[in-house]
Amino acid sequence: MDMESGPPSPPPPQPIAPPSSTRKSWLTGVNTYVAESRAGKRFKIAERNTSFSTELRAGTATFLTMAYILAVNASILSDSGGTCSVSDCIPLCSDPSVPPSNCTNNPNLRLVQPDVSCKFDPVNPGYAACLERIRRDLIVATVASSLIGCVIMGIFANLPLALAPGMGTNAYFAYTVVGFHGSGNVSYQSALAAVFIEGLIFLFVSAIGLRAKLAKLVPKPVRISSSAGIGLFLAFIGLQNNQGIGLIGYSSSTLVTLGACPSSARASVAPVVSINGTLSLIPGGSVSGDILCLHGRMESPTFWLGVVGFVIIAYCLVKNIKGAMIYGIVFVTAVSWFRNTKVTYFPDTEAGNSSYEYFKQVVDIHKIESTAGALSFRSIGTGRFWEALITFLYVDILDTTGTLYSMARFAGFTDANGDFEGQYFAFMSDASSIVVGSLLGTSPVTVFIESSTGIREGGKTGITALTVAAYFMLAFFFTPLLASIPAWAVGPPLILVGVLMMTSVTEVEWNDMKQAIPAFLTLILMPMTYSIAYGLIGGIGTYIVLHLWDWGEEFLKKSGLIKGSKSDSLVNNGILEGNNHL
Repeated sequence: MDMESGPPSPPPPQPIAPPSSTRKSWLTGVNTYVAESRAGKRFKIAERNTSFSTELRAGTATFLTMAYILAVNASILSDSGGTCSVSDCIPLCSDPSVPPSNCTNNPNLRLVQPDVSCKFDPVNPGYAACLERIRRDLIVATVASSLIGCVIMGIFANLPLALAPGMGTNAYFAYTVVGFHGSGNVSYQSALAAVFIEGLIFLFVSAIGLRAKLAKLVPKPVRISSSAGIGLFLAFIGLQNNQGIGLIGYSSSTLVTLGACPSSARASVAPVVSINGTLSLIPGGSVSGDILCLHGRMESPTFWLGVVGFVIIAYCLVKNIKGAMIYGIVFVTAVSWFRNTKVTYFPDTEAGNSSYEYFKQVVDIHKIESTAGALSFRSIGTGRFWEALITFLYVDILDTTGTLYSMARFAGFTDANGDFEGQYFAFMSDASSIVVGSLLGTSPVTVFIESSTGIREGGKTGITALTVAAYFMLAFFFTPLLASIPAWAVGPPLILVGVLMMTSVTEVEWNDMKQAIPAFLTLILMPMTYSIAYGLIGGIGTYIVLHLWDWGEEFLKKSGLIKGSKSDSLVNNGILEGNNHL
């Protein structure tokens, strides 16, 4: 070592890597870039204290929760028969065991021309094939109408609300207006025309701002409790077989009871009437799904898989883990896609095999063949046509508007007057979607109460709605996968969203019976009547009845007929004495 050179200089200091917690991740960078971009400012990402990734996650949660509508809506509407008719039925051999192609080779057999009975059990093969085509048409129609509504809601209203054909109105359309396989009083084509005209009226009412004024006429306790009522409605759906985990079943004596039995232990229920000791199906009545448990309650494997999904979501909510709804849905769905298990979505049956073959396609681009532009105005002069039209209109005004305000309130967008930013275009979005949906062949479109799932995940802007629209766009190509999400995967998030929506009941003045009674009837009637509209009607009607005395007294005061309180006036006139005001 050279002593004259002095001690060796220390090595240059190395930069200290910042701790991982302070590093700017790529996701943070993306969120910051989008928030500061022109689009981010347009959607008010920073102003509403959210982020791009949060909006994407919220849109994903909303779509996964409502994706069942793709299969459910198509199945319900195809029960009406759609555009299928007797002409789609094929001649069958007089001996059902002999194929029609071999029937003419035997002189003792003959081909039997189909009649109206070919549409009912046993359904004619030709009619059944037509129904399958109609079902796929309706999946695409559901996708298209939902996509358009979500785009309008996202871009113009800038709200995290998704739209799709509404549950309830689709059942009314299929089973009451058109009837099972066309057994009702209005044809499928005429029913679409009624929805089309109703949509135009609804659009006009929304455009001139009358819809917002009509909505504000809803009393405050009814508006507040409607959110909780919708939550109970969602939970009730999530607890049933068709759209849930199956915990609740049918009882002939108590209406509902404990269920959760295996599918092999369930039976359908039909409304019958006894005439001279003979039971027959009530005209216009429809056979239910498998809702009656014969035995084996609480033994359903799919129920317990749904419980696992419930626990996953609930635990994530307790720990405030983002994406809670998605994790539960994806886990249950993935397990259900394995065949040869007790929880499979594709059992070894004819229907299960058909669903599995469709599922294996993964990609399926289907063009609407029959339902688009099928509406007919031939029945416009009949009373049945206008009865259906008016019913669709009042249900949409009450149901859709009530749901929209409840979702806006749940998201914290409403002000003291009940208004919220973007409400004009929010009203226009579902009205426009109703018109478009009728042209494509589906029932009225509405704001979906499952939007609350995305709101719970943090969705606050229209990017959430546009994310749902993007998924609907993908659904054009991946319908087989999305149509294979089982009901027991959708049930748990519906139940837990119901829990989250109960918070609004704390704002009801329960000590004031004039407020408490209408509020309670609103929230209890929604699940019990399976209708948001009926809950609103019950609450509003009760509110009016309980306030008639006060309104009458106020009217008399303004008219100068009484002074002070009504009881004091009666005392002064000698009708009551002393303190006998009762």
